[in-house]
Amino acid sequence: MKRIALGISLALGFVPATAMATGFTDLGDDIRAHTETTATVHGSLRVRGEALNNLDLDRGPTPSGQLFYPVPASDPKGQTLTSMDFRLRSDFAFYSPGAGVAVKVRLDAPDNVLFGSQPEGIPAGSTTQQPISALRIKRAYGETVTPFGVLAAGRMGSHWGLGMLANGGDCADCDSGDAADRIAFMSPIAGHVWAAALDVTSSGPFRNRTASTRPLDLDPSDDVRTLTFAVLRFRDDLARDRRRKAGKTTFEYGAYGSHRWQKNDVPADYLPVAAPSPLSANHAAYRGYSATAFDAWLRLTGPSFRAELEIAALMANVDQASLLPGVLLRRPVTSRQLGAAFESELGAPESAFGAGLDAGYASGDPAPGFGVRTSNAPAPKPGDLDGPQANPPKDMRVDNFRFHPDYRVDRILFREIIGTVTDAVYLRPHLRVTLAEVGPSKLSAMLAGVASFAVESASAPGGKSPLGVEIDPTLAWASRDGLSLALDYAALVPLAGLDNRELRMQAKTAQLVRARVTYAF
Repeated sequence: MKRIALGISLALGFVPATAMATGFTDLGDDIRAHTETTATVHGSLRVRGEALNNLDLDRGPTPSGQLFYPVPASDPKGQTLTSMDFRLRSDFAFYSPGAGVAVKVRLDAPDNVLFGSQPEGIPAGSTTQQPISALRIKRAYGETVTPFGVLAAGRMGSHWGLGMLANGGDCADCDSGDAADRIAFMSPIAGHVWAAALDVTSSGPFRNRTASTRPLDLDPSDDVRTLTFAVLRFRDDLARDRRRKAGKTTFEYGAYGSHRWQKNDVPADYLPVAAPSPLSANHAAYRGYSATAFDAWLRLTGPSFRAELEIAALMANVDQASLLPGVLLRRPVTSRQLGAAFESELGAPESAFGAGLDAGYASGDPAPGFGVRTSNAPAPKPGDLDGPQANPPKDMRVDNFRFHPDYRVDRILFREIIGTVTDAVYLRPHLRVTLAEVGPSKLSAMLAGVASFAVESASAPGGKSPLGVEIDPTLAWASRDGLSLALDYAALVPLAGLDNRELRMQAKTAQLVRARVTYAF
């Protein structure tokens, strides 16, 4: 099954102020009075290079014949893979005369293009790279300030709390990010922000109208809708920082409830078929999908500390989960998931030293594998790393909560091998030290350790709960002029949960080195 409950991925949110709003707290906050049309642009060019050593852990294939991670194509016994990519992100904002309307656009072009991936002609004889033609417009929406609140409409980012469940992908090392086609309204009442959003999550098959390029939705009954209500009490970054420096403690919080539903579905519109045919009433199938999510977020900020917590509960039901015409299942697929993330930091942001302890929990499912990459995959076998967590008609539940992949807690195990935090609990102590400050520049060192355990030992390939201990140091240099450099290292010491119990092979240490340079404007 695909993301059943986590697929709600909710259309709203809270996120610290960025160049491009991704949450309710940002909508309308930068609209000011202008005498004429005004435009601004912010963004960054990110270049990354990395070397990955032994990420298959030298523990042999799973019972389904898969390795944990790719190995060099020309040398199956090889240990090291290398990669470099770059991305140019630009956030545009256009403000109309007056003080009421803004239009915003996010453009990623190129978007994580691999160095050397587009040689012109024969690779060995190429003297240039082909032009990058694809423009990825990830957000395009409008905001207007009314006497009653802020109204926004279009495709906009979606972020909430820590980004554990819904994440806008705004961090320096993020790779994806959520976006929603949404109409949202927010209004301040009694010291809180009250918000509502309606998302058109999917509109099913469509075709162009007669003599027009404008598309037409062919069947409203298969549309997926998401309705969300939220309430927040928060301070913006500047107000929170002023209170902190004045010795005051700030308590912020928010909560939402979100519901998604779909009556019918047309699997032939998105599944590969041997011989495509015109869509008809015979292609429509009853789905009966509904999913509900609740999320609570808390943050406490003092003069020299920060503690932040997010807890989410997801419930879903699919009356008819079969995607095969003529094949019906007698029982629904259900899902009950729970996730939580906690972050803490002792030490003021401007201090030379800081430390903290982070932790997280993602509910598990007793089916084999972790259930991250599940599309069109066969049922997993005991000892496999991944696979669908539902296996009709015997197993009709999907209970593994999945963190958003851009919510990063480590560099190897969850980020690269498993794909995200799911069916696991982790502890992450961390330190940071400012080594030097020269003019507008700062050199810092960070160190984190991550101990990870499977919630359901049956999900782990080794059949045991302990997954691994990872050490993640970083050396970072940042300048207020817009240039930043980072050098990351990681070493994963796998534990019994990652061993190959069928072949009786013990998993071995994996390492990673990653360098990143960012030019911000």
